[in-house]
Amino acid sequence: MAKIFCIANQKGGVGKTTTTVNLAAGLALIGQRVLVVDLDPQGNATMGSGVDKRKLELSVYDVLLESASIAEAKVHAEKAGYDVLGANRELAGAEVELVELERREARLKAALNAADADYDFVLIDCPPSLSMLTLNGLCSAHGVVVPMQCEYFALEGLTDLVNTIKQIHANLNNDLQIIGLLRVMFDPRITLQQQVSEQLKAHFGDKVFNSVIPRNVRLAEAPSYGLPGVVFDPSSRGAQAFIEFAKEMVARIGTMK
Repeated sequence: MAKIFCIANQKGGVGKTTTTVNLAAGLALIGQRVLVVDLDPQGNATMGSGVDKRKLELSVYDVLLESASIAEAKVHAEKAGYDVLGANRELAGAEVELVELERREARLKAALNAADADYDFVLIDCPPSLSMLTLNGLCSAHGVVVPMQCEYFALEGLTDLVNTIKQIHANLNNDLQIIGLLRVMFDPRITLQQQVSEQLKAHFGDKVFNSVIPRNVRLAEAPSYGLPGVVFDPSSRGAQAFIEFAKEMVARIGTMK
């Protein structure tokens, strides 16, 4: 049975896509079968996995409108080592079209149920807004991984996200929970980041992953080559941190109910 996780944060620019593709590559590297679902119309997770969003014959848009299955629409990202259910600008139109459809928030869940036996992990890259697309992701997931920078405004955004997850848990998806908070773009030389990191650990305890992703140039360069940082430069500090995070993720899932 596949474990389905949303990589979500209502604040933009916190490294959601970087986390999604590098965690996927790290999991693939340690022998897991992984599907990345790109729910952002910008298609950054698609391009960052080495898949050209302009050449997609079928995308997550077709899956949401139930004109294609995941098996038909997925593309294998050869170098990255995992499958991608890609996105492009068409997806922006799905937002409007879904509003009038039945089971509008459960379309992705139904599609993923059909592909359940094919994967160990499904990682969903959500857009920064709480849209119908994000709602589809959260309704189909077992849990949420929250990448966040250790900055003051990030704490405020986290409160909003926790409230959203509670509402969806109560009304639409009883399985949904926060799996953990991942500290990203971390620079231990900055006192504020250390303070916020300590606040996170004090408030959320073991929900904060032990793994910390450092601010790393090689991770930032990798998308321009259409590769996750873990594949682009496996020896870099950022890549090594994501491989450790992938191992921690597998271990944490093993202890989940």
